[in-house]
Formats: sequence, structure tokens, C-alpha cells
Amino acid sequence: MILHSTTLNMLKSKQLLKQWVKECASFSPANFKLKRALIVSKLSRYEFEQMRHPDLSREQLEQKLRDRGTDVENMLYLHNLHKDFERRIVRSFRNVGCEVKLSSRLEFRSSLSKDVMSWADVIVPVGGDGTFLLSANRASPLFALSQQKTPIVGFNSDPQHSEGRLLLPKHYSENPEEAVNRIKSGDFKWVHRSRIRTTMLGNNGAIPESTDLFRHTAVKMEQVDTAPEELDWKMADKYKAKMKRILPYLALNEVFIGEQLSARVSHLQLVLNHQDVVNKTKCSGLCVSTGTGSTSWHTSINRITSSDVDDLLKSLPNSCAPQILQLRANVEEIAQCYNQGLLFPPDDPRLCYSIREQICVGVWPSPKTFKARDFVQTVFIKSHCMDASLVIDGSISYPFNDGAKVLLEIHPEDALLTIALD
Repeated sequence: MILHSTTLNMLKSKQLLKQWVKECASFSPANFKLKRALIVSKLSRYEFEQMRHPDLSREQLEQKLRDRGTDVENMLYLHNLHKDFERRIVRSFRNVGCEVKLSSRLEFRSSLSKDVMSWADVIVPVGGDGTFLLSANRASPLFALSQQKTPIVGFNSDPQHSEGRLLLPKHYSENPEEAVNRIKSGDFKWVHRSRIRTTMLGNNGAIPESTDLFRHTAVKMEQVDTAPEELDWKMADKYKAKMKRILPYLALNEVFIGEQLSARVSHLQLVLNHQDVVNKTKCSGLCVSTGTGSTSWHTSINRITSSDVDDLLKSLPNSCAPQILQLRANVEEIAQCYNQGLLFPPDDPRLCYSIREQICVGVWPSPKTFKARDFVQTVFIKSHCMDASLVIDGSISYPFNDGAKVLLEIHPEDALLTIALD
């Protein structure tokens, strides 16, 4: 029996992932020793404004905010709400005998976080999904230059205003002490979340300077220790490159590639699963998602509304037929069912790419059979853009202009280890 190379790659990835999960299973929750917790605090909007205006006193800052129409009282209320919850989390871990270190979201972006992460038994982002994603980026073996897997568990500091899909259920925002006690006693489950490894291909192995989109500053720490490697002859010949260099950040949700100016068309070439077909597209950008990210941007790009379903049914020649009228009475349910089908498990070894607003006229896309969305094991992208970026989890951005090449793939050993409670 001869299997297609894509099928073989898929089976291989699944086998590797199962092997990895099996190895991690020996590290059962009951054997988890919780002694040191690193609490990562979100940056509140009030703190962000203080950072933007460091020369203003508190009174001057608040007056400036009022002058531009900001509800300062509500901003301070939300700031204090988060800080009170943060202190409660710290107390909860200390009450079970944990040594605790507190790092703000800004501090955690510094290179010193590598040392702090090697110290911690668990990383605890407190805030929303953004703080969790930041923590996951830094809890990467490629970033920390260590094979140590530090688990993550997140708390939602404001469940009334934040969905917090990556965080513990909202029940534990009301009862964080219960969550900490369960973690301490080993009464939880491990969840392994696949992440995207991003490898730049080129002729000299250089990495372009990256930008922290949160602070709009250059990030140079990855230049120090991530060494370039030579490509094997097959890959070198196929992708017309000599060197590869793995970026230190693993994407938990997605990698997005597109022009920075949203009104400009993104011109990209894609090779799926190392096949011989070069797919050419003009679009509003490319989103490559994990199972974890399927609840986020992936769904926003691909979801349909009840109005979409109704418009489609009305366009049918027999739109007044009883069967169609019956379907039109259930458009909300149909849309919900379709949107639910966009989700896939967080430990899925596959990637799902989505072409955003693909141009489908004239010669585009090429070939015409190129799907705007599909599951793949690997995706190679070459840019023909003018001023584009490759963005990891909406946080770290790299220039990705004409001629730039990248390979996106999932490696089982890169999976993020997270703590889950019912």
C-alpha cells in the first residue's frame, strides 16, 4: 500500500504528538511539586497612560484624560479591581506555602525573564488572554534556551469585561483560593497546546529586527543566541535558500502575514505540505492558526452570520419551497452549527490557514483550485509585498517584504503545558 507523502507526514506528526503526550503523562498532576510561582500582571489602561506620559503628575494625567473625554473614574475603578484581584492571587499562593515573585507585563518582556522562568514551577498570568499569550511566548524552550517545560495557568481578573478563553473558568475568578488549593494538591488536568514554530529561510541566516507591538519598540534579545543552520540539499533546492533560522517565539494562537497598510493588497506565494505546487494569491493577509487559536482570529475571519445563511437560502431558485422556508426559520441555529465546526482541539498537530478576502477574479488565485482555507502539516510562504509584517500572536512583528521566506510547522516537543480545572 502506497501512502501519499502528506498522509505520511500527518501520521508521523500524530505519532510524535502521542509519544510526547505519553512521556508527559508520566509527569502526573499528583507528582507536580508547587513551590515557586511567578505571577505575571497585566498592564492596566491607567498604567499604560502613566507609561505614555511619564512627566505628568497624577493630577495632570487625570486632567489630560478628562480633557479628551475619558471616563477617568471608570478607568481607575477597573485598575483597582485588577490590582485587588492580583493581590488576592498572590495571597492564595503564599497561603499554600509558595514562594511568589510578581512581574508586570512590561517587566516580563525583558530578557531577564529567562532567568525568572527557570526559577518558577508555574507561571500565572493574571489579567486577560493577552497577558496569557505574552506568558506563553516567553515560556518557549526556544526563547528561554532551556528544555525545561514550565506550566502555565491563567486567572481572569475581570470576567465581566473579558471572555478569557485561555484562562481558568470564570468561577475561579470568584474563588481563586479553591483553584490554588486544587493545583497544590494535584487535583487538575494537563492540557498540551500545539504551537507554531516559525523558521526564516534565506542565504545568510540573518533575522530582521523585530518589534514589540505592545510598546512599539525594537526587540533585540533573540539576536544573541539563536544560531543559523544550513538547510539540507533537498530543502535548499526546493525553496532556493541556503540557511534557516528558527525564531525564538512560538505562536500559541496564530501567525499573521500581510501588508501593514490594511487597504493594500498582500501578494503571497504558498507551498502546502512541501508539495510541488506553488499557490499564488492576492488577498488581505494570511492567518495560520492552531487549535487554540481556532476560537480567536481564525473564527472571526471565517464565521458566518444568520443573515449570511438567510441570504444564501433566498438566492436559491426554489427559495419559496416549504423545505427552504423551514431552513430559513432556523438560520441562527445553522450559523451557530457552522461556526462551531470551525473549532478544532488545542492539541491538534495540524495547522489551519485562512486567506483573508482572497481576490477571485481574472487569473487569481493561481491555480483556481487553491482553497481559501484548509488544514495542512506545513506551509511555506514567500512574500511579494511592499511593506508587510509577520506577526506572532499579535505581539511580536517581523518585516516580511518582497523575497522574504518562512516555513510554519508544528513540532510536538514545542507544545505548551497548561493547567486545566473543571
